[in-house]
Amino acid sequence: MKRGKKNMVWILAVAALIAGILIWFIVPYSPTKAEFAKLTSYQMTKTMTQGGIITSEDIAELPLPVQKYFQYCGYIGKSKMSNMNVHFNDVDFVLTPDKPKLKIKYTQYNFVAEPERFAYINTSLYGIPFEGIDAYQNGAGSMKGVIAKTFTLFDQKGEAMDQASLVTCLAESLLLPTLALQEYISWEEIDETHAQAVINFYGISASGIFTFDDNGAMTRFTTNDREYTDTKGNSQKVKWSAVCGDYEEVDGIKYPSNLKAVWHLETGDLVYFDGRDITVKYDVSK
Repeated sequence: MKRGKKNMVWILAVAALIAGILIWFIVPYSPTKAEFAKLTSYQMTKTMTQGGIITSEDIAELPLPVQKYFQYCGYIGKSKMSNMNVHFNDVDFVLTPDKPKLKIKYTQYNFVAEPERFAYINTSLYGIPFEGIDAYQNGAGSMKGVIAKTFTLFDQKGEAMDQASLVTCLAESLLLPTLALQEYISWEEIDETHAQAVINFYGISASGIFTFDDNGAMTRFTTNDREYTDTKGNSQKVKWSAVCGDYEEVDGIKYPSNLKAVWHLETGDLVYFDGRDITVKYDVSK
């Protein structure tokens, strides 16, 4: 009888533990999501509104293909933006090349006064919640992955992350066009459909080349200022591209409806981020 009672106690304890874990997974609260909200809220409190509208005079010194982009997308005459919020509601994401693709939801905020950027990843691995924060603040870049709302799988920091985060801000600058007008970005025309840009901030520099189609739509950004880390932990500079297309007009502004991030590896191109169903909002306050 005593053994039976002990067994029953163990069964109840295990059942309670399992129930607790399931409740923890089900409840909407997440420490990682709360951290992301805190980061973005703090950045918004110190962000100054740009004010005014984007004029032809504002873009007069930009390379001709960049000017054409502003005109094609309908930014001339629109209010200058101080921040941007982008939701990718349908994303195929590759965590490592030897693993299957994940379906994720991806939310990001970009800021103009200082090139700050925060992104939140939400998905699951084998039914277990997996979240990530990709952050760039005060010149420091970081990328953290958390599983089961509790356990940190990775937390990458360092000079390589700092430069990679800064060049990502540059890659996305034309989606937040007021950022492209800031003094910390310099432009140089290459030809009718290409322009090079250099971003300098926090004592860090990064550069890349934007490609445009004949209509003026930006189709690609390519840089050599990012490091790829393989499954063995080896890192090296590898060409990286952000590719976008299928522009759609919303409230008088044309946005790309898809965006891909690509590593150009020796073994072939790795599309590790393939985002669709994109929503862009400016001057959000949470």
